[in-house]
Parts: sequence; structure tokens; C-alpha cells
Amino acid sequence: DQLKIPILQGPIGSIASPKLAAAVSNAGGMGSLALTWTPPETTAKLLGQLKALTSNPFFVNFVLAFPPNAFDTVVEVGVPAITFSWGHAPRLMQKAQAKGIAVGVQVGNLAGAKRAIRDGADFLICQGLEAGGHVQSTTELKTLLQQVRRFSPATPVIAAGGIATGQDIADTMQQGAKGVMMGTRFVATQESRAHLSYKESLVQASAGDTSYTLCFDGEWPQAAHRVLRNTTLTNWEADGCSPKGRRPGEGDVLATLPSGGTILRYDDTPPLKSMQGRLDEMCLYAGMGVGQMNDIPSVSTLLDRLWGDAQSYAHLGVGNPAINQPNIDHLQAN
Repeated sequence: DQLKIPILQGPIGSIASPKLAAAVSNAGGMGSLALTWTPPETTAKLLGQLKALTSNPFFVNFVLAFPPNAFDTVVEVGVPAITFSWGHAPRLMQKAQAKGIAVGVQVGNLAGAKRAIRDGADFLICQGLEAGGHVQSTTELKTLLQQVRRFSPATPVIAAGGIATGQDIADTMQQGAKGVMMGTRFVATQESRAHLSYKESLVQASAGDTSYTLCFDGEWPQAAHRVLRNTTLTNWEADGCSPKGRRPGEGDVLATLPSGGTILRYDDTPPLKSMQGRLDEMCLYAGMGVGQMNDIPSVSTLLDRLWGDAQSYAHLGVGNPAINQPNIDHLQAN
């Protein structure tokens, strides 16, 4: 089945849940779960919950900078699509495709796109520098999209990075994208697991309030990310971007969880509903589209508005499919 609305929910780590992913899919888009750090037994449970909530297409993501421990479980359970980011895994791609699972690969430059196409990716996710969260690109989205489309015009491309409005969607699709992936915009929805204070920070921010940095490294050093500026980042920069072990306030407990766990300063975990503490000093992932976000709607309200606005800007036509190329138009809920 083709998507009614060409909008994919970015795999926004712990902020995503079966509830959020299902809400996106049920509203006509394509929801997702990030499963990189999820144990196999928990993965099977989450996929069961998601399938109970929606019969529409969704996808799961693995960050290949880490071992994809739940990959075999995902293939066994069956999903419509898998996306890979931050790595290269042709063997895993082939294993998934052999089970009828479509595979998308996130790319940050033309060389990465060429490699993914050579490996047989069904579709590409072109992530621009404007994106929030961990950003594997140093190229602006418009430039990257032009480069990839020029090299392989037949390859379906999903555009990601700084997209927040219907006009953004229309402009990006007119440049040749088959659809868009949005992360930050879905963080600030009623169904997301983000803490309300984090959501409010997003809708109050402007594009100039974001920073592309290495500050919140957690257990993933040297992985650049875009976040909202806060006192943790400002003090670290004022200290000369000091290395791990000498950073100001390092070891401070910023948040606690009901389980008794803690979140330390410089951790790469964003504020969740279940946390309490100095949440505004934590890692606040945000793309450059935040300046165009001014509310915290339900997912269904958001998608209706975004796609309606996109149609009015570009006269795209009701029901225009997001992914209509033969090699991935089989995206169906298993």
C-alpha cells in the first residue's frame, strides 16, 4: 500500500514509542521505532504492541555505529521496512530484502548515496546538516538532494533536515524528493514521550537557538548532533570545549528516573516524561525548523495540517503517494 501522506516520522530514539509510531501510521504517514539499543525480547514485545495498534506501514531503524542486536528478531517478526543509519551493512540489507522487507539507507553525502545504491538500497534518506539529533551530514539538504537526484534520478529519496511546515514539504518534493522525514516536529506532539518542558522549549525556540556540536557525547563520542543551546553547552564552550574528564560540571546528576536511574550532564539522553530534575540543562535535540513550530498538537491534527498546507502551496493533489517507485511500492504492514 502506498502512503496517503508522504511524511515519515524520524526514529527519534527513546522519545518514540508504539503509541507515537501507530498514531503517525494511522494518520496516513509512516511511523517508526528506534531499536538499536533495544534487547531482542523487548523488541518483539514492542513490535507486537505496534502491530496491535496499526495495520498501516511503519519502519524500524538501526544505527550501525552500534551492534544491531535485535536485527534477527525484527526480520523474524516481520516489518514493512528497515532503515539503517551511521554505517554500512550490505549483508543485513540482503537478509532483510530476502524476507520482503524494504530497506532504506540514510546518507549524508553523495559518496554515501552511491555506495547505498550500489549495495541495493530500495530507497535513500538524504539527511541535511539542518537536522536535529545525531547528524551524519555536513551538507545542506537542498545541495545534497540535488546531488543525489542528479546522480540517480530513478532512486526514491526521502528528504530530512530542518523540515517543519507544509511549505517545506512542498518545496522539498518539488526538488525531487518522494517524501520527507521529520523528527523534531514529532517530538513536539501530544503522543511523544518527550517531557512537556522539552516540548515547550522547542516551540519557543528559533533556528538560531540550535547548535551543531559534540558536547553531549554520552556513550557515542565524535558523533555530531544538533541541539538547543543551554547552560551545559554554553559553559562547556566557555571552558574551551574541554575534553571528557575535564568538562565543567561533569558528573552532575541532572535527572532521575522512577527506576532510580540517573542522567548525568553531557549524557546524550533527552528529557522524557518520566524524568525529574534540571531538564533544561540536558541534551535537547532540535533541528533548524524549530522556528516554524509554535504548538504541541496531536499527531493526526499535525499531519492533516502539514499535508493540507503542502497541497495548497504546490497543488500536489489529494492522495499523491509519497513512495511510488516500483522497487518500494510494496510497503505493507506485515
